[in-house]
Amino acid sequence: MSFDYKRMLKFEHNVGEKEKKYRLYAGVAAFLLSVFTAEIFLLVIGIILIATGYSGWCPVYSGLDKNTLNPSS
Repeated sequence: MSFDYKRMLKFEHNVGEKEKKYRLYAGVAAFLLSVFTAEIFLLVIGIILIATGYSGWCPVYSGLDKNTLNPSS
């Protein structure tokens, strides 16, 4: 399996609704946990999960040509 950098830059929605919800919940949890524990790693992970959950686009999924978005939706 190869990683395609050109496909990564297309910004096509590739995260399904259920996964968006999970990413947002996990991102908020990691963000809040980082505030109380002062862990920079958790802060970065939380921000990334919130951003990908909110936008519906994951650059890693694009590069790997993975799509969890239901085409009938």
